[in-house]
Amino acid sequence: MLDALDRRLVHALQLDGRAPFSRIAAVLGVPERTVARRYHRLRSALVVRVVGLVDSSRIGMLDWFVRVDCAPDAVDALIAALAQRDDTSWVAALAGGNHLACMVRTPGTGADGGRPFFEHIGRTPGVRDMEASCVLRPVAGVGGWAGRTSALSEDEEATLRRLAALDDREVRQEVVGEPEDGGRSVEGGGPVDRDEADFRLVGELARDGRADVRRLAATTGWSASTVRRRIARLRASGVVHFEVDVDPAHFGSPIEALLWLEVTPAALGAVADALSHHAPVAFAAVTTGPASVFAMVQCRDTGALYDYLARELSDLPGIGRTETALVQRRTKRAGPLLVPIPPAGRGRRA
Repeated sequence: MLDALDRRLVHALQLDGRAPFSRIAAVLGVPERTVARRYHRLRSALVVRVVGLVDSSRIGMLDWFVRVDCAPDAVDALIAALAQRDDTSWVAALAGGNHLACMVRTPGTGADGGRPFFEHIGRTPGVRDMEASCVLRPVAGVGGWAGRTSALSEDEEATLRRLAALDDREVRQEVVGEPEDGGRSVEGGGPVDRDEADFRLVGELARDGRADVRRLAATTGWSASTVRRRIARLRASGVVHFEVDVDPAHFGSPIEALLWLEVTPAALGAVADALSHHAPVAFAAVTTGPASVFAMVQCRDTGALYDYLARELSDLPGIGRTETALVQRRTKRAGPLLVPIPPAGRGRRA
């Protein structure tokens, strides 16, 4: 369990993942050394980390929620393989022994789109069935689950947001007249992966959203000022945003459930708006497929999950059939896998 200071630090980082520790310390009213030590301790233990995530819609990619039905003895091997891929996130085994779920990013519609990925999974030994739903629009949880953004006061939150906005404005105006990375621009949501330097920048931010500018400059071959401007412009255009990757169990919500909701088209807007204000909802999106809304819900226990389903969710209009599945274990969350998954089975030594 995270203590009160840990939770305040997580909330501050969710507001601005690259905020200097000195600024966070000033807002929290504690020494800078304490804030830095707390974050590095949590980061080293893989409890909390900041990750830079790319908005698929801004780079011509698609996100899919995929459910796979496997033979029981194939689940672990497939989860290990999926978790190590760069195009997957939220990889989990579902309670019951023979189902898993994950998010997958594929090229947009066109020639092949995501066909190679889905064909590969379909041919994997032990896979019996697969269902993929394309994410049309995220409607809740973007910018942080409410469970990790409720530790700061309104004044503290407003101060951090204001200072972050000032930073972005200053960085984007810095060094007027200097060539802008060969003339490439991400304004208006253009592609971020224009060349190898772009790939390297986004890749480093995905692994460590707080990577220092010197390290990012060495990785990309750009100057430090160019790196700072580039990140500011990526954030301003919505191409990249920063999330705090932390297991909700550390906030006292160890029960994770996945929900598939069949919602009438006329009620989609109302349901989406309501879910964005429901505290247990960590993420929700409108998707293709029989269930038009998918949601991840975090609760302290199964009783709290029942209360949410029977009270808050049942009050929403237009919801027909609802399917619920408990997550047995989460192997990978939003960012890249930092600890290699050991090979499934025996017979090989690390």
